[in-house]
Amino acid sequence: MRNERDTRTPGATGVRRGPRRRVTVAVAALIALTAVNPWAVPAPAQASAPPAAPSTPHSVTRPAPVAVSDGIRWTTRTVAPGVQVRTGVIEHPDAEPAWTVTVQAPAVDRLTGAATFAPLGARAWADETARRLREAGLTPRVEAVGWPEYADTPRGTMGWRVRVGSYATSAEAQRTTPKVTAAGLQPSVEWTGYDIQQPADRESVRVAVVDPATFTGAVEATHHGDVADREKTSSVATSLNSLVGVNGGFFVTSDADGVQGTMAGIGAYDGELQSMAAGPRAALILDDGGRRARIADLTTTATARAGSAGYAVEGVNRVPGRVRNCGRPGATPTELPRQDLTCAKADDLVKFTASFRADLPTGPGVQVVLDAGHRVVSTGARGGKVPAGGSVLQGIGSAADWLTAHGRPGERIAVQEVVRDTAGRQVELGPGDSVVSAAPTLVAGGRIAVDAATEGMLDPQDLSFGYAWSNGRQPRTMAGIDKEGRLLLVTVDGRQPGTSEGFTLAEGAEFMRSLGAEEALNLDGGGSSTMAVEGRVVNIPSDAAGERPVGDTVQVLPARH
Repeated sequence: MRNERDTRTPGATGVRRGPRRRVTVAVAALIALTAVNPWAVPAPAQASAPPAAPSTPHSVTRPAPVAVSDGIRWTTRTVAPGVQVRTGVIEHPDAEPAWTVTVQAPAVDRLTGAATFAPLGARAWADETARRLREAGLTPRVEAVGWPEYADTPRGTMGWRVRVGSYATSAEAQRTTPKVTAAGLQPSVEWTGYDIQQPADRESVRVAVVDPATFTGAVEATHHGDVADREKTSSVATSLNSLVGVNGGFFVTSDADGVQGTMAGIGAYDGELQSMAAGPRAALILDDGGRRARIADLTTTATARAGSAGYAVEGVNRVPGRVRNCGRPGATPTELPRQDLTCAKADDLVKFTASFRADLPTGPGVQVVLDAGHRVVSTGARGGKVPAGGSVLQGIGSAADWLTAHGRPGERIAVQEVVRDTAGRQVELGPGDSVVSAAPTLVAGGRIAVDAATEGMLDPQDLSFGYAWSNGRQPRTMAGIDKEGRLLLVTVDGRQPGTSEGFTLAEGAEFMRSLGAEEALNLDGGGSSTMAVEGRVVNIPSDAAGERPVGDTVQVLPARH
C-alpha cells in the first residue's frame, strides 16, 4: 500500500467523555526482553502530572515524553516452541483527548508548486488567523508544536497550530466548522488523542517474538507467488499454515501509480529480486529462512548487458515511466525517496519476472521477450504476458532505442542485479532468503535513530508533506531484532478514538527500544496493519471494510516434516 497520509476523521460521532482540559503526564516504563524471562514487565514509574496549561489565546505545547505505559496488561500465548505472541493494552488514565477544530495553513507543495494546506504555519499566520476567528465570535487557541527528536530534522519549534473548541463528539465539532469557513479559513475536525504533545489514552499492541535458538521453522517475506496481486495477510497465513503473519512493505494501491499490488520499494522472495529500492531505505533481511535476521538501509542497481553494451535497469515489475515513492536516478521531480509521490522517468528500462502474472503494461516503447536462458525470443510492442520461466524487458525513451538495437532474436541479454547496504557491503540473495522494505529506520545500534526526512517520510521545508503520518498517531506495523537475535514483529492499532490511537514514529521507536530491539524499522501501516495468528486476525485493522489486501507479508512458518 501507499504509506497513508490520508487521516480523515473516523466516522464515529460518539465518545465516552465530554470536553476536558489537557493534562500532560510524563510516564516511563521498561518492557524488557531478557534471556532469563523474555516477558518481564517491571512496574512503571509515573511522574506526577504538572498543572494544566492556562486557558490563554497563546499556549505552547511541546512533544510529551514518549510514554510506553503507565499501566500495561499483558496476555501471553505460546504458539510454538520459540514463538510467543503477547497482547497488551497501554493506558494513560489521566489523558484527556477530545474533538477539536484545527485551522489549516495555506501552503505550497515544495516539489510541485501546487497550492495545498498544512496543519501548522508561521507565527504571523497563526496570530492573524486567531484575530479573524475572534472577530467571528470564536475563541481560538494558538499552540507552538515542537520537533520530535528525529535524527535528521531541526530542533525547536516546528510551527504554529490554531484550534477552536473542545468537544465530546465529532458531530459537535463539525457544527463549528461553518463559522470557521465563513471567516475565510480552512477547518478540519481532529481528535487530540492523535497529537504527539500529549499521551494517548489507550493503545492496543501485539508483539510476536521469534527465537531462532528454539524455533525450528522459517520466517520469510512473501508475495505468495504473484507480485502483481493484493491479498489479505490472514489469507496468505491460512494458505501457508502460518503461525504468525504481519503485513509487509509499501505497495501500489491505484492504477494511476502503477500496477496494484506491486511493491513500492525493494522486495525479494526466495532469493529473487522482485522490486527495486526507492532510494536507500530500511529493509528487513531474512537470511536462510529467517534464521539470521538483520535490518539495514539497502540500495539496488541493475544492468542489462548485450555483449559489451549495457544499459541501466531502473525498475523490476513496475510500469515504465512511473516510480512510486521515487528514489531512482533520473526521476522527476526528485531522485530522493518521497513517500506517496509517483515520480516520472522519460528514459526507463524495466524488467518483468515470471512472478509478474498480470497483463504486461502497454503503451509507447519497445518490449523484448527473453527465454529462461536470457535469449531474445521476440522484439515488438509492449503487452502480453511474461512467459513461464522467462522474463521481459520494456523500455521507453532512450531505453527503447537500446532494446531495438540489441534485441535481435537469438541474442543474449542478461540482467545483473546488485543489492548493497549503505556501508557498501553486498547482500547476497540465495534460496530461502527474503527482503521486505518500508521506512523509516526506528532503532540502530541499540539507540533510537529515526531518519524520517532522509527516508522521505516528511520534509522539514514543507510541512504540508508527511506531518500527519510521521508526527500524528497512526496504526503501525514494525519489526525489530534484539541482542539475542530474536525477531520482534509488532502491531499497534490506531484511528480508533477512545479505543486505540496508535503510535507516532517517535513513539514507535521508543516502544521498540523498550522491547530490547537493537535494530528496528517501520513497515507499512495505516489500514494495512494486520497481525494474524494461525490464520486468524488478532488485531483490529482501521479500515471500515476490515482487513485490507496488501502486497507482501512476513510469515512465521512451522517446520516442514
